Amino acid sequence: MRLKKEAMFTCPYCEFSGKRSEVHNHLADNHGDTLGVRVDEFTGHTFFIVTCPVCKDSYEQVTKKARNDPSFVKEYEYEIRLVVFDMLLYHMQGEHQLGE
Repeated sequence: MRLKKEAMFTCPYCEFSGKRSEVHNHLADNHGDTLGVRVDEFTGHTFFIVTCPVCKDSYEQVTKKARNDPSFVKEYEYEIRLVVFDMLLYHMQGEHQLGE
């Protein structure tokens, strides 16, 4: 039985490379400053925004629980970054063949 070799990824912001999970954690640990944040005036929901450094497409992730609990973002900031950077990695895989 042959084991499938896991693809290697390179961070889109620096020279770090590794397995997808390693790059995913690296992004959340080291590149949180690349994310944008906006609060919708009407709903009060907080959105985290990631912009692809290659094509400049942007993606948003709403954090609805932050509306009712102002400490939510601070308490779960790392997990939120993981979710948002996961969207970036899927985009990079699908649109820019990262990890192939």
